[in-house]
Amino acid sequence: MDFEEYKNSLKEALPPVTISPHLTALWYDGKGDWRQAHMIIQDIQDSSAAEIHAYLHRKEGDQWNADYWYRSAGAISSKLTLDEEWTTIVQRLLS
Repeated sequence: MDFEEYKNSLKEALPPVTISPHLTALWYDGKGDWRQAHMIIQDIQDSSAAEIHAYLHRKEGDQWNADYWYRSAGAISSKLTLDEEWTTIVQRLLS
């Protein structure tokens, strides 16, 4: 699946069954369902999940918590817009 196919899948009621839990969390966020995205990603223990977790808390407005998760991912707090950060993470995970 490429990025355009992923973006187009946001028009559907459910995420594609072939994508990873990481991309599923970002899919729900792309649909505006922050809560479902957070529920999925909070139980995954790897650096990509920590980065997504950071992004979600940054989006929520909880910068302190976001910074914790960025550090857990081995990254610094993003200076991108939220849309740019979402796109960057999705594209990286799709590649």
